[in-house]
This record gives sequence, C-alpha cells and structure tokens, in this order.
Amino acid sequence: MICVLSGGTGTPKLLQGLKEVVEPEELTVIVNTLENDYFSGVYVSADIDTVMYTLADLINEDTWYGRRDDTFYTHQTLKELGFEEELRIGDKDRALKIQKTLLLKEYSLEEAVRIQCKNMGITSNVIPMSNQQSTVKIYTDEGVMSFHEFLIKHQSKPEVKDIQYNTVEASTHVIESIENADEVIIGPSNPITSINPIISMKGVEKALKKIHVTSISPLVGENAVSGPAAKFMKAKNMEINCRGVSKMYKDFLDHYIINTNDEKYKDSIEEFIPKVSIENIILKNMNDKINLSRKIIERV
Repeated sequence: MICVLSGGTGTPKLLQGLKEVVEPEELTVIVNTLENDYFSGVYVSADIDTVMYTLADLINEDTWYGRRDDTFYTHQTLKELGFEEELRIGDKDRALKIQKTLLLKEYSLEEAVRIQCKNMGITSNVIPMSNQQSTVKIYTDEGVMSFHEFLIKHQSKPEVKDIQYNTVEASTHVIESIENADEVIIGPSNPITSINPIISMKGVEKALKKIHVTSISPLVGENAVSGPAAKFMKAKNMEINCRGVSKMYKDFLDHYIINTNDEKYKDSIEEFIPKVSIENIILKNMNDKINLSRKIIERV
C-alpha cells in the first residue's frame, strides 16, 4: 500500500501518474485540511475536493480547483443579486460542497469524505488529516489575513511576515494508514501550509520514522512548482530551494527527489538525507507523471 501526503496543488498532478501504476485500492491519500472553511453557506475543503476530482478524472486541470467543464450560473446570479462570492464556485462543484455540508450535520469530515468517494466511484482511500477545524492567519505588510483572503482576494501579492496556525488532532485512520504503508510519499505541495500541518500532528512524525519515506521537492531552483510556497518559506526564514525543504523533513526522510537543474544541491543534501535522486519533476503531461511515479515505485 502506498500512502501519499497531499495538498491541493502539486501533489494531485503526481496522483494522476500514481493511479496509473498502482492499483487504486492500494493508494491512500492523507489530505491537508488547514484551509477548510465555510463560504457562501457551504463547507469548502478545497484540497480534499481537488484530490477526489483528480482520482475520479474530473479535475479542472486549468485551475487545479473544481470540476472540469463546470458552469457558473449560481455564481453569476449571486453576483447579479449583489452578492460577491469570495470563492468562484462552479455549479457541479457547489453540489458536492452542499452535500458535504449536509453530511457534516450527521458525520465527521472523515466519514463524509468516505461517503462522497464511494458515490463518485473512487476506490482509493482519501483521508482528511483531521476532523477538527483549523485556524490559520497570514501576517502581511498589509495586515493580518485569512488564507483565502491572501490567496484569492489579494492574489498572494502582499509580503508575508509570518504564518500561524493551530495544531489539530489527526483523524481516526491517519496514523495506522502511515504505519501500514509499504511506502509514504510526500508530494510536491506547499511545505508550510500543506505538508507541515499534517506532519506536525501528534503521532505522525513518530509513525513516519518507522516507514520508508520519499519526498518530491516542491521547488525548482528558487521557485515553487505551484502556489506561494517560496513566499511562505521566506517568512519562516528558510532557505528557498530544494535543500531548504529537505531540512524540514530530515528527521524521517529516506529518499528525496529533486529536479534535473538542481543537481548542485545533491551532495549537500546527502549530508543529512540518505538518498537523493535527480529526475524531471516538472509534470507537464501524463507521460511525465507516469514516468516519475514509476521511478518512485520501482525504488520501494
């Protein structure tokens, strides 16, 4: 069984390749919930929904958010009525979110996601990192913002001074899924707000130390593959390159994969990570995604 730690950008591209080389039933994805919140009256778990749409072959690959070929009649009508949505939610995507909102009146988030995965024909195991609500604040030169206010309203443009969030408890099956895995893969998601919230939960790092862990760098040179990772790393006084990320995971990481043009960092990273591989991690097409996935699996 392969267990993947995932955010909503970067890692889903890898999941497209993994689900072609691993039986879907042998794939478990533990997903970040740091950014989950209510918008326009519905519960939005953006990273979870992105992972589900990816596994169901429904993801909008132009935005890596929402469903492919969705419509936006409700969003447009709300706008005509004078209500500006903070998130632009598609009609079919909104239906999924409405259902999840209603399910949460009776079930935990973990159980609600399990029900939705079954209804969508997803046979892989998708696990929210926590059933508890997180709070996250982005401290910027323009004031304190919520995550989505920074990301969407301000387009990630303000200078980030700090990021703070609360630590939550892992959901029911997180620890056992890691401990029972043949391999844990940390996907190329934002290390600060997507991966660290998962590994900082009680018991997760201890479990990771028992398993072979591979991570794919979310940075190429000094630039994030997607999202504001580099800006967040700078706020945390981290080295903004693949080596900086590897230092976050050094206590449990066995194998680190960096991009072909980052070979200059290989020797210095191998001072604290047992194995460093150089591969193409810029996943432009399905062949790239499958090739990288196969190379990861072959090393298990």
